[in-house]
Amino acid sequence: MKWIGGIALTVVLIGAYLFYGVLSQRYDAQHNLVLAHEPYVVSEAARALHETIPVADLHSDMLLWNRDPSKRHKRGHTDLPRLREGGVALQVFTAVTKTPPALNYDKNSSDKDALTLLMVAQAWPVATWGSIFERAIYQASRLEGLEHREDGAFVFAKNKSDLQSALDQGVLAGVYGVEGAHPLEGNLENVDGLFDVGLRVMGLQHFFDNELGGSLHGESGAGLTAFGRDAVTKAVSKGMIIDVAHSSEQVVRDVLALTDKPIIVSHTGVNGHCDSPRNISDDLMKEIADHGGLIGVGFWDGAVCDPSIDHVASAIIYAIALLGIEHVALGSDYDGTVTTAFDASELPALTQSLMDAGLEDDEIYAVMGGNTVRFFLEHLPD
Repeated sequence: MKWIGGIALTVVLIGAYLFYGVLSQRYDAQHNLVLAHEPYVVSEAARALHETIPVADLHSDMLLWNRDPSKRHKRGHTDLPRLREGGVALQVFTAVTKTPPALNYDKNSSDKDALTLLMVAQAWPVATWGSIFERAIYQASRLEGLEHREDGAFVFAKNKSDLQSALDQGVLAGVYGVEGAHPLEGNLENVDGLFDVGLRVMGLQHFFDNELGGSLHGESGAGLTAFGRDAVTKAVSKGMIIDVAHSSEQVVRDVLALTDKPIIVSHTGVNGHCDSPRNISDDLMKEIADHGGLIGVGFWDGAVCDPSIDHVASAIIYAIALLGIEHVALGSDYDGTVTTAFDASELPALTQSLMDAGLEDDEIYAVMGGNTVRFFLEHLPD
């Protein structure tokens, strides 16, 4: 009987190892891919220019995955070593807290959640298994812990002075955002709770309609609900930046009518460049820009149709022509279950591609990070 018990225990331990270790890591590796390519050639001129730029990216989902961000990994797109190697000064880390099964860009229901099993497999706290709010709280705690472990080499930026201090010291700054405001769980007081743990960029929707209004990929196409208007008003009053990536076009129009504060589309393409259901109309993009907003151009096929580095550069150039240089930024969607042609360490190659396409040095400086740094220094809380 003892040897039978030993075999049973061994089976349980092997099963736990496969579930909690191998399976979640394999899922990560299979869904956050970098296309195989020869090493990018970056000229001395491009590298010298890149080193002067405070590179900034409006959207990474790194916090969803069970990797130690302080160590370099072979899977995925981002970790602190690769961000630093790519010259990144400011990264917005966005919490993903709920996704429907078989998500798509056309129509998704909010009835089911595909993330619970992943969170169990990654041994997240039990409280996160049934609470979307707790999932956002936990991912904020990961950034807080990272700041403590990095001992001055990483700043969890919650206000203007935090960001300015990081820039002055030449250390990487992280801003915390959430992809869809469903962690509010219909409770306006949760705006305060999320703000208190460092949330500064509030996306309104993700792949499904929620209590605040319609998603670009939801079922209703609706605008802001009464709760959504209250939540946006309160978030803006506290100094949060509103992100309408994934929001229905009517939600975008409602937000523009509701607040004078500039908003962002953290990760997107431009429809005139890539006719995709992921991208809102060029006319609405221009309204966001005219409102003082910032558009983060993504690096994956759903946003730019072809994720090659030169095609990403062409999307940026199209956006500049449409919106004006001061309104265009990077919005990679790194680690957002997308496939890209380059990871964070290879961002100098994008500077090279923009240079090859004929952009001037000051224009490259602006879109590669200058615009985002300026925007956050203006709009983060004091």
